[in-house]
Amino acid sequence: METNWVFFVAMIFSVTLNSTISDVINKNLERTLDITSQLVKTTYKLTVEETSGKPLKDYEFIVREPNLSYISVKDGFNKKVEIEEIQENGSNLLKFNLTFSEFSSKQTLLIETVSTKNILAYPSHIKQNDKQLVKFVGSLYLYSKYPTYAQKTNVILSSPNILSHTQAKPFLVSSNKIFLGPYENIERLVDEELVIHYENQSPFLTVNTLGRTIEVSHWGNIAVKESIHMTHTGAKLKGPFSRYDFQKDGRSGQSAVKSYKTYLPASAFGVYYRDTNGNISTSNMNLLRDSVELELRPRFPLFGGWKTQYILGYNVPSYEYLFSSGNEYLLKMHVIDHIHDNMSIDEAVVTIILPEGSSNIELVTPYSIKRRQNDLIHTYLDTVGRPVVSFSQQNLVESHISQFTLKYRFSKISLLQEPFLVILFIYIIFLFTIVLLRLDFSLTSHFHKD
Repeated sequence: METNWVFFVAMIFSVTLNSTISDVINKNLERTLDITSQLVKTTYKLTVEETSGKPLKDYEFIVREPNLSYISVKDGFNKKVEIEEIQENGSNLLKFNLTFSEFSSKQTLLIETVSTKNILAYPSHIKQNDKQLVKFVGSLYLYSKYPTYAQKTNVILSSPNILSHTQAKPFLVSSNKIFLGPYENIERLVDEELVIHYENQSPFLTVNTLGRTIEVSHWGNIAVKESIHMTHTGAKLKGPFSRYDFQKDGRSGQSAVKSYKTYLPASAFGVYYRDTNGNISTSNMNLLRDSVELELRPRFPLFGGWKTQYILGYNVPSYEYLFSSGNEYLLKMHVIDHIHDNMSIDEAVVTIILPEGSSNIELVTPYSIKRRQNDLIHTYLDTVGRPVVSFSQQNLVESHISQFTLKYRFSKISLLQEPFLVILFIYIIFLFTIVLLRLDFSLTSHFHKD
């Protein structure tokens, strides 16, 4: 009897849940899929509706793309929608609960996602004169727990050279674009692949590790140094490399990276760029209105599978990024900066070195990070050491170029420490010199005759 009662309650709960889910529908979806680079950039304009007329407070959005790097959601009024990831053990899906600021039976969602490593070279190895072909595998329909009444997808490619693609009618191919749909009455949780094989000669540059060090000085300067390890993750070079063919034939090594542009803050000065062999002079710097454009050219062209590493450093005036009120200080700088177009960073480690004597340190970041243990570093004229704040994050893209805020307390009297130590050092040398000059180190002997 007890077992039947439990079964009855479970059935009532299941029916209620399914009824609740079925009341919410995806009324219309317009999706744009940009796969012109090594990144998959997807935008959704999604209209959802609660058919029972009740106000829609939240919505569950599912991402099937692996290696999701970034997601942003706004409503139809261009207001940010609160995003909370739903943790499920053993699931390879990413689920997000979207909470609306204003409740209505019909809502419009503007969703942007960026994922990495979902466009793979196919074939994986090519010769120097071959074109780079890639394959993208994604979802043809929106994978959703709600039924979808109408959906259209526009795919933007980097080339009109399309070898094959999923031919789910209706569809239209025009130059470097594929128009899929409209598709109607799509059931819940429909999983059907969208496969596209096409030519993509854009640079597949991946920053394996980025070490970004920011050293703050209260004497008017902030020094930034970036240690970058980079790999061309496109189709690997098969066979030998011929520099003669590369320079003679413009079609040779089209997917190889010859140069790329890095953007620094507009106030950057004292820029240097060097690798393990020393300073690299093959770079051009242009001053723009709101940035410094630095065109970097490695010592050798980067083919698929080839690696390079270098150090990029510069200085910026502290008054643009460091603000103070009494003994309270506030530092605002970017977590990462623009390294190259459509960049992908496997792991970034950011280290902030504060002046000696800083205390009450509080770090606020624009997105979740992995905080590392605070440390001390000793440099010239230090006594107890300078506080070091460090954190890291993985799988970053250009959309993660945002500011962090670092609050700390620093007594202005501590600014006198370094000048005092310099004066004390000079005074000690001066005393030592005086004493040294007054001592007699001659080896003459004095004899007294009786």
